[in-house]
Amino acid sequence: MKLIRWSMLLLSLALLGTISMAGAAAPGLAKDKPNGRSVQTGIEVLLDKPDLVKGKRVGLITNPTGVTSDLTHDVDALLAKKVNLVAVYGPEHGIRGTEQAGSAPGTYEDPKTGLPFYNLYNKSPEEIAPLFRDVDVVLFDIQDVGSRFYTYISTMAYAMKAAALEDKPFIVLDRPNPIGGEKVEGPVLEPGYESFVGIYPIPIRHGMTVGELAMLFNDQYLEKEIGKKADLTVVKMKGWKRDMWYDETGLPWVLPSPNMPTLETATVYPGNCLFEATNLSEGRGTTRPFELIGAPYIKAWELADRMNARRLPGVSFREAYFNPTFSKHAGVNVGGLQVYVTDRNKYDPIHTALAIIEEVKDLYPDDFAWRADNWIDKLTGSDKVRKAMDAGTPVEEIVKSWRGELDAFKKLRKSYLLYH
Repeated sequence: MKLIRWSMLLLSLALLGTISMAGAAAPGLAKDKPNGRSVQTGIEVLLDKPDLVKGKRVGLITNPTGVTSDLTHDVDALLAKKVNLVAVYGPEHGIRGTEQAGSAPGTYEDPKTGLPFYNLYNKSPEEIAPLFRDVDVVLFDIQDVGSRFYTYISTMAYAMKAAALEDKPFIVLDRPNPIGGEKVEGPVLEPGYESFVGIYPIPIRHGMTVGELAMLFNDQYLEKEIGKKADLTVVKMKGWKRDMWYDETGLPWVLPSPNMPTLETATVYPGNCLFEATNLSEGRGTTRPFELIGAPYIKAWELADRMNARRLPGVSFREAYFNPTFSKHAGVNVGGLQVYVTDRNKYDPIHTALAIIEEVKDLYPDDFAWRADNWIDKLTGSDKVRKAMDAGTPVEEIVKSWRGELDAFKKLRKSYLLYH
């Protein structure tokens, strides 16, 4: 009996030791490999073999997402490799990610490294070009979220043009599309509706990485616009597959912007960003931006019942109430929904968002309003969606209407896909 008790004690201690050791690794870092998968990003591939930048004055376009799998920032990682990093540039929200939507800090000297930090947001390619004159090569490493109107891909395109104008090589350090690289959804932007939230004719959910988009932009549009292509190199990832969502990569999630805190946010963003163009709150000023949708005039139980009755694939809705601390309806109690994605592979964020708008317009026709500047046209890429919804066209017909343009885009994008 004593022998059995000692054996059980030793087994218990061994199990406790195993649990203790397993808990020692920080959650979310590369040591955690969901489904046995792990991905090496472009920056890590470059750091393993930095020949592309050896002996060159390097400029880096990045923000807080520019990190290695152990959360070392690109700036520190490149300096540790003795890379001659001479300038750092940031997109909307800034290099440190401190600013809210539509803003970025100005130029300043980084107190940690002494490097000059430049803001690229709200600058044209012609205004960016002089900022590249004292570098030999420009690196781009920013995590995108997979939606056309997320402005980092526009910054990349503008910077590519600027680099081409200055005859500087442009290197994209590729990163995963966090919402996968297979699904392509939403309307394609039409000529005449170009803006910084959509500069080229791609759909809302493009299903491409930043490296793949850079190749498409360079090949299809730059030469037409400025008379030449960029000297572009894409440093491919290792281990990423098109069917991967970000939480299957083994990489840590760093919020790409202040209102993009989680992968769940990025999942609903391609659709729920459309609420920016209405008088409904898109959840800014709450801890669940883009998942919470509402307005003071909405009876939350009515809207939740309507939406759940539609039985849209992969999504459910909770009657919700919230009080935004900033942005639309700040300091006001509003009613609405929280969007719960139950099957992300079946969920269509754009169809779902338009269905919510359809129900709100039907329930509260005297209260609902588009933003006065028709921002919805910029986000959807034309005036077709707004006009169709105002004419009472069912959302299902509107979604069917862009299938042809999606098929054409899918054929175009095939040539630029780097991963299978």
